[in-house]
Amino acid sequence: MTDHPETPAPEENFAELLEAFSPGTRTEARIGDRVKGRVISIGKDTVFVDTGMKIDAVVERSELLDSDQNLTCVEGDELELYVTAVGENEIRLSRAISGIGGAQILREAHQKSAPVEGKVKETCKGGFHIEVMQRRAFCPISQIDISPVPDPAVHVGATYQFLVTRFEDKGRNIVVSRRALLNRELEVERKRFLAALNTGDVLDGRVTRIMPFGAFVELTPGLEGMVHISEISWSRASTTDELLKPGDRPRVKVLGIDPVGEKGQPRISLSIKQLEVDPWLTVEDKFREGDVVRGKVTRCMNFGAFVEIAPGIEGMIHISELSYTRRVHKTEDVVNPGDTVNVAVKAVDTEKKRISLSLRDAEGDPWVEVLERFSAGQRVDGVIEKKEKFGFFIRLAPGITGLLPMSSIRRSSSAAALEKSKEGDTVNVAIEEINLQRRRISLTPSSSADEGDWQRFTPNSRGSSLGALAEKLQSAIHSQKKSN
Repeated sequence: MTDHPETPAPEENFAELLEAFSPGTRTEARIGDRVKGRVISIGKDTVFVDTGMKIDAVVERSELLDSDQNLTCVEGDELELYVTAVGENEIRLSRAISGIGGAQILREAHQKSAPVEGKVKETCKGGFHIEVMQRRAFCPISQIDISPVPDPAVHVGATYQFLVTRFEDKGRNIVVSRRALLNRELEVERKRFLAALNTGDVLDGRVTRIMPFGAFVELTPGLEGMVHISEISWSRASTTDELLKPGDRPRVKVLGIDPVGEKGQPRISLSIKQLEVDPWLTVEDKFREGDVVRGKVTRCMNFGAFVEIAPGIEGMIHISELSYTRRVHKTEDVVNPGDTVNVAVKAVDTEKKRISLSLRDAEGDPWVEVLERFSAGQRVDGVIEKKEKFGFFIRLAPGITGLLPMSSIRRSSSAAALEKSKEGDTVNVAIEEINLQRRRISLTPSSSADEGDWQRFTPNSRGSSLGALAEKLQSAIHSQKKSN
C-alpha cells in the first residue's frame, strides 16, 4: 500500500495574519452608531460583546436586567446596542446614547431613531423640560408615558430613555418622546409574546374595556384579546357590565388566534366560562321533578318566561303554567325580567339542556280544596270576570271560576238585571254542578235556584217537606190566586 503525500497547506496571506493578531487601533465605530454583537462573556459588572471590531466592546450588566433584576441574555445571544464611547482599548455600548455630546450626535440619533438618555428637569406648559447630553429638549405631556398619570410632577427628577422626534435650528429646537420608545419596545415584546401564544393557553389578564358585545382583556402590555359576552359566564346576561368591570383580573383561555386580524392587528378570542365546569353536567344531581326552587326571571316571551334557577341553568315556564288564579294573555302580566320567583320543576332533559318549570304549581292548585269549599246547591257571591254571548264567567275565589250559561240567565226571573250587569260586578249565584276532573263549575242564578226548590218540593214531588222558603213561596202564590 502506497502512502499518499499530504496535500500542502495553501499559502497563507501574511498581511491577513498580521491584521488578525496585531493589537488594532482602528475601531470603525463612531458615537451614536447602532451595532450588532454576540455575547462572548458575562462578568460581574460588565458583559463583553463581539461586534467584529478589533478592540473589546462592553456594556454595563445593569443595562441588561429586566424589571425583576434578572439578566436578559446568555452567552451566544445577539444584542443590538449603541456606541456611547470609543477609547484606544475599549468600545462602550449602551441601550441608549448618553453623556456629553455635540449637536451632531443628537442629529444622528434623530436620523437613526436611536434612543438617548435624558433627565426630566421640570414641568412646563404642555409638557416637560428634558436635559439631553447637556442640551435642553422639550417632551409633550402626552409623550412622557403610555398612560397618563394624575400628577405629572411624579416624573420630575427621573432619568429615562427618549427618541428624538424633532431636531431643528442646529439643536436649538429639540423635541423628544419617551412614549414612542416605549411603544417600540412594546411592539417587540408583543411580537415575542404572540409568537409563543397557542390556542388552549390559560393566562391571567386584566379587563381594559367594556363593550356591549364583550370585554377586552390585556394579556401582556400592548396586546389584548376579546371575551365575547357569551363566553364570560354560563349565566345569561343582557349587558357585559353585569359580569365584568374595568380593572378586573380574570383567568382566560385562548380560543383562537388570528395574527393579522382586521387592519393588520392580531385578533385573539378568549373565554372565561370554559375554565369553569359546565353546570349542565351536574344538573340531574341538583334538580328533580317536583322540586320547588327559587330563581330569577331572565326573559319574557310570547309563549312564556325563562328563569335562571342556578348559574348557567335556565328553565322555561310556559304561559299556561304561570297561574291558576287568572287567565294569562301576556307573560308580563304575571312576571317581568329581574323578578325572583318560586317555581316547581316539571321535567328535566339534560340531553337537550331543557328544564320545564311551573309557577302555578309552586303557588299551589286552588282546585285541590274546591270540594271542601263548595258544594252543589250552595249560594255564593261571585265577580263577573268576563261576559260572552254564551254566558258569564264568574270568579268564585282566586283561581276558581264557574260558568253561568246564558240559557239559565234567560230562564230566571232576574234575567233583566243580570244582563245589564258589567264585568267586575258582584252577583249572587247558586252552584249547580262541580266537575272536578274537567275543572268546571256550572252555575245558575239564585232566583232560578229558589224557583227550582219550590218546584222540587211541590206535592207532586218525591220530598215530604217543603222547607221554610218553599212554604212561603207556595203561600204567596195561593194568596195571589185567591185575590184574582
